[in-house]
Amino acid sequence: AAVKGKVFITNYRLYFKNTDSEMPVTLDVPLGVISRVEKMGGASSRGENSYGLEITCKDMRNLRFALKQEGHSRRDIFEIIFKYAFPLSHGMVSCAFTKVCVLFFCSGCQGVPNSEWRVTFINKNYELCDTYPTILVVPYKATDEDLKRVATFRSRCRIPVLSWFHKENHAVIMRCSQPLVGMSGKRNKDDERYLDLIREANGTTKLTIYDARPNVNAVANKATGGGYEGDDAYQNAELVFLDIHNIHVMRESLKKLKDIVYPNVEESHWLSSLESTHWLEHIKLVLSGAIQVADKVSSGSSVVVHCSDGWDRTAQLTSLSMLMLDSYYRTLRGFQVLLEKEWIGFGHKFASRIGHGDKNHADQDRSPIFVQFIDCVWQMTKQFPTAFEFNERLLVVILDHLYSCRFGTFLYNCESARESNTVSLWSSVNSDTSLYINPFYTPESSRVLYPVASMRHLELWVTYYIRWNPRIQHQSPVEQRYKELLVLRDQYLKKLEELQLSDSTPSSTHLTNSSTPNAATPNQHITHLQTPF
Repeated sequence: AAVKGKVFITNYRLYFKNTDSEMPVTLDVPLGVISRVEKMGGASSRGENSYGLEITCKDMRNLRFALKQEGHSRRDIFEIIFKYAFPLSHGMVSCAFTKVCVLFFCSGCQGVPNSEWRVTFINKNYELCDTYPTILVVPYKATDEDLKRVATFRSRCRIPVLSWFHKENHAVIMRCSQPLVGMSGKRNKDDERYLDLIREANGTTKLTIYDARPNVNAVANKATGGGYEGDDAYQNAELVFLDIHNIHVMRESLKKLKDIVYPNVEESHWLSSLESTHWLEHIKLVLSGAIQVADKVSSGSSVVVHCSDGWDRTAQLTSLSMLMLDSYYRTLRGFQVLLEKEWIGFGHKFASRIGHGDKNHADQDRSPIFVQFIDCVWQMTKQFPTAFEFNERLLVVILDHLYSCRFGTFLYNCESARESNTVSLWSSVNSDTSLYINPFYTPESSRVLYPVASMRHLELWVTYYIRWNPRIQHQSPVEQRYKELLVLRDQYLKKLEELQLSDSTPSSTHLTNSSTPNAATPNQHITHLQTPF
C-alpha cells in the first residue's frame, strides 16, 4: 500500500518520512545509488498514484513517488535529483567529501624483494602503465628496459606483475592483460622471455596461464588486435581457459535477478526463475577458476592470470585465490589490504562499472563485477564460517558504499585518476571494528580453503539481494547478538588462560620446551581443506 509522507533532498541523499501513521516509515537513499530517474504520467493522468517520479537504484531497489499535479512539485524535485545524482553530467564534482585521509598499507608480508623478485619504481609517474600502481614487483632478472618492451605487447601496457608470493614453494600469482597477437599471430620475443623468467624464478618446468575468457571469446579478440598465448610462441607454458563470461553477460544476469526479487518474489516458480538468471552459474565459474589458480600455486607452480584488459575477471580470480591461499587476507585488516591492492591499486574501473554521477544508465561499460566478487566471498564465508575474521555486515556495508559516493574508496577508475585524497571507507570501518567481527572466527594460518564450486552448495545471498523487497519479513538484526558472543568468547578465553596457568606443571613445561628449532611449525605445513560434497 502507498505511504504518505514528505521528501527531503540534500546534495547527498534523498530522505522520505511518513506522515500518515504512528508506525515510523523512513527511506534513506544516497543520491549516488540512483541509476535512473523518470517522470511517470502527464497532465491528463487520472487515478491515484499515476503521476509522479520513478527512481531506479543500483542496489536492487525501484522507488515510485506519487505527487500532486499542481504546484510544479514534480518538476522541481526531478531537477534537483537529476542535478545532484548525476553531477558528472552537469560538470560538478562526483562526491561531497574532500577531507584528506590516507590509509597506508604495507606489502612486506609477501616476502619480497628477494633473490628472485625485485621492486621497481618504473611506474612512479604512471608512465609505463597509467592504470597500474606506482610500485610493482617483477622478476629480478628483468630490467626496466625489458619491462618497457614487454608493455608494448600487452593490452593497455598492463605487463605481468606479481600479486602474491608463496613463501614455502616460491610459486607466484602474476596478473596482466592479454597479449596483442592479432589476426596475423604476432610474436614478441621480450614477452616470451619475460614469462620464462617468471617460470624460472621457482624452478618449475611449466608456467600455467589462466585466461579467464571462454576460448571462443579469446579467439574473437584477435580481430581487434588482442588474443592469447599460443603454444608455438610460449612452449614452456600451459594455457587454460576458464570460460568466465564478459561484463555484458554479467550485467544482463543481474538485471534478470533483480526482476525476480523486486518488487515481487514469485514463490511458485522460484527455482526455475532463479536458474534462468544464470547468476549462480556465473558465481560457480568464477569460484571454480579461483580454485584452479589456488590449487596450482599451492602445488608449487607459478601462474599468470589475465582476461582481456586485466581489470575485471582478473581481479576476481587473483583476489579470490589469495583469500583461499593466505589467511592474512581473511582478517578484517587483510581484506581491506586485498581490496586496496588487487582492485583499487590495479585499476578496476569502479567509476565506469558503477557509473558514478553519470546519467547514462544504459552505458555499456556498467557491470556488477565487484558485486559478483563480494558474492563469491560471501559464498566462501558460508562454507567456512570460522575461517573469516569479518562478518556478513562488512560485505553489505562495502556494497552499500560502492554506490553511495560518501567515501572516495570506490570512486575512481584507477590510482592515477585520483586528483586528491578523499575520505576512506576503511577509516569508518576501523573506527568501530566490533560491528564487523565474526564471533566464530578461529585463526588458522596454515589453512588453504577450497570451497565447493557446485550448484548444490551455492546459495542466493538473500540478505543482500532481497533485503529491499517490501513483502519479505526481515529478521532481527544479528549485530547485537554478535557483540554479546564476542564478549562471551573473550571471557572464556581469559578463563581458559587462567586455568592453563594454574594447572602448569614441570611435565607440561617440558612439553612446551620440546619445540626445537628443527621441529615443524604450523607455517611450514599447508593443510588442504575442502568442504564435503
